[in-house]
Amino acid sequence: MTGPVPGGPASPPAAAGEQQPGPAAALAGQLALCGGTVVTSLDPVQVTAADVVIGGDRIAAVGAPRPGVPRRDCSGCLVLPGNVCAHHHLYSALARGMPYRLPPPRNFTEILQRIWWRLDRALDEPSVRLSALVGGLAALQAGTTTVIDHHASPNFIDGSLDVIAGALGELGLRSVLCYEVTDRDGAAQAAAGVAENRRFLARPGTLARGMMGAHASFTLSKDTLAACQETARAAGTGLHIHVAEDAADQEDAKASYGVPVVERLAAAGVLGPRALLAHCVHVSGREAADIAAAGAAVAHNPRSNMNNRVGYSPLAHAGDRVALGTDGIGGDMITESQLGYFRATEAWPGTDPSWPLRRLAEGPRIAGQSFGEPRLGLIEPGAPADLIVLGYPQPTPLTADNLAGHWVFGVSPPHVRDVIVAGELVIAGGRSTRLDDAEIAAQAAHETPRLWARLDEIPPHPFTPAGWPGT
Repeated sequence: MTGPVPGGPASPPAAAGEQQPGPAAALAGQLALCGGTVVTSLDPVQVTAADVVIGGDRIAAVGAPRPGVPRRDCSGCLVLPGNVCAHHHLYSALARGMPYRLPPPRNFTEILQRIWWRLDRALDEPSVRLSALVGGLAALQAGTTTVIDHHASPNFIDGSLDVIAGALGELGLRSVLCYEVTDRDGAAQAAAGVAENRRFLARPGTLARGMMGAHASFTLSKDTLAACQETARAAGTGLHIHVAEDAADQEDAKASYGVPVVERLAAAGVLGPRALLAHCVHVSGREAADIAAAGAAVAHNPRSNMNNRVGYSPLAHAGDRVALGTDGIGGDMITESQLGYFRATEAWPGTDPSWPLRRLAEGPRIAGQSFGEPRLGLIEPGAPADLIVLGYPQPTPLTADNLAGHWVFGVSPPHVRDVIVAGELVIAGGRSTRLDDAEIAAQAAHETPRLWARLDEIPPHPFTPAGWPGT
């Protein structure tokens, strides 16, 4: 059950991540989205009533199409830039309903040891591929056009990023991928993770790009962190790494290196405009200032932080380079942004209602660095044609001044009607135009029991951060 999904390409993509012609490929030439309310920018918010003309993989015009251009009726709809998930773990897509027979985790470290570090060791090539298909399709159907993923599968490292890129390429989803390098499984596995990132960063691709991946300071030796940073520097990219998600990361850095996490990363050369720091919950005011001064981006994951009870990130309000991720809780950025706003306004009364829109606007800017596309996330001539069409009935007037209110209190994932990535209609009427949605689910349902059976045989991971109780 690991072959091509019926309705998709007859064979794997020629180059991992390359966009292959699908049933809607004819639309990639010329297409006009007509009659909708168009949000041309989320930050600053700009709204207009206009047609959007797509030519190839670009926005050709915001205005009336020329005669003969195929039209798609968007009357009564909202047309927006596609959302970006700035931090995902697609490998968690088959974890819904996953069996758990160990004592309940008492803290974040035990959540890793007893759940996620067991799951990642159970993954093999078929389960990695199906996780990407299931997670990628769910992201597209929720209006997410780009996923920045952070992958781990210690028993299937070599070629794992190609498998993910190939699966997402079949769907037509744009992605920025990396492998999570860590010393928790030994030096050989760490070296293999570095090599997988290096190899993937060097390969060509249309819809997929690479970053350098690393787990977190508390599972990275000095030499491994240096190898990660050198690989990133040589490839002209940045490090995608978890930072102070839990107090364990800070305690380990202080016990092992005598400095806080961010100071350790700064000394290693990690901080910079291309770095992507996930979470940043347990950072001090000084560390937050250092991150902002370096121009590094932060992926804030509010639902995951609440679920793991790790605390509230003070960086949710700090600086412009704060985007939103899900940390593996699906690819739905509409819901993530709404719950993120509610959590922010609870912690900080008076939070500006535009908070979720500004956070969503930062995601495309981060992804755009990897693609060399500074206008990703805008609807203007020459920008990449990554768009979503929401069948959102507007019961009250919608303007640039009140879009945030509509977004937080009115829009929902079921409103996503169409999704266009690189000029191609990849979701039409809520369904994939390239693959069979039901067949993906059927293949995943067939493979998942095998994954869970392997998981049941894997004990809790023995790795424990330095400075943590019991070490």
